[in-house]
Amino acid sequence: MTRASDKEYSDIPGTIVFDSDRAEEGYHLNKFCISLRLQRNRNAFKADPERFIDAFPMTVDQREAALNQDWNRLLELGGNIYYTSKLAAFHGINFQELAALMTGMSVTDYRAMMIAGGRGIEGNRYVHEWENKDG
Repeated sequence: MTRASDKEYSDIPGTIVFDSDRAEEGYHLNKFCISLRLQRNRNAFKADPERFIDAFPMTVDQREAALNQDWNRLLELGGNIYYTSKLAAFHGINFQELAALMTGMSVTDYRAMMIAGGRGIEGNRYVHEWENKDG
């Protein structure tokens, strides 16, 4: 498996590209998240999160990120946003609220930014552009 940091597109700031390598890395994490679409699984997870999550052979980091609701870390560890949103929904977080949390913005500010067309591209094209900035 190629490391994500070795990919050409790893230089896009604030973007975690879900490619085949991330899909392989996050397979069990995503299986856990999508399992929460079923009421019986939500009930089991609510009753005993540690026991329920043990049924999925995730890495220690994936397990901790899932239990701690570390949304950006879940994506870094191979989580697919559409699957991890099932975990967010379990916690009563809708997709717009999740996106706001992941960007560090309030829901109101996030919504306003998206209605206005999203983030501007200036300073957001490549991470390596940040290396030569003063300040």
